[in-house]
Amino acid sequence: MNPKLAKWEGKLHKLLREIDAELEEKYGHKWPLHPSRPKRGAAANPQYDGLFRLTASFSAGYGSELGPGYVFRVEIVTLSKIPPDVVEQIEEEAAGLMREGLPKIFPGRGMKIERDGHVYKIYGDLSL
Repeated sequence: MNPKLAKWEGKLHKLLREIDAELEEKYGHKWPLHPSRPKRGAAANPQYDGLFRLTASFSAGYGSELGPGYVFRVEIVTLSKIPPDVVEQIEEEAAGLMREGLPKIFPGRGMKIERDGHVYKIYGDLSL
């Protein structure tokens, strides 16, 4: 991997971990974890434990109105049925935290996060 890309994505993943921690603090006790999921803090990466799995993966943007960017997903890892409006509320809260964090880790780039179909996309100046 290009070292500049690794550094860029490292900053983004640090922000994902911070958002995960905020969501876990607020909602982590509301639903039982999936039986195969360890409790919060048990894994080295919060993507693999607790109630939430937050990811951001690059998309070339084919078929997207927003073009290339990082698809941002919030997965609630439980077998419980969560009402769609609650899922949407949590996703929007996570996107809001991402909106607040992006200018701090990538100042002056005008990066944005918006719904792109059924997912959120981080887009704007993605230069290394």
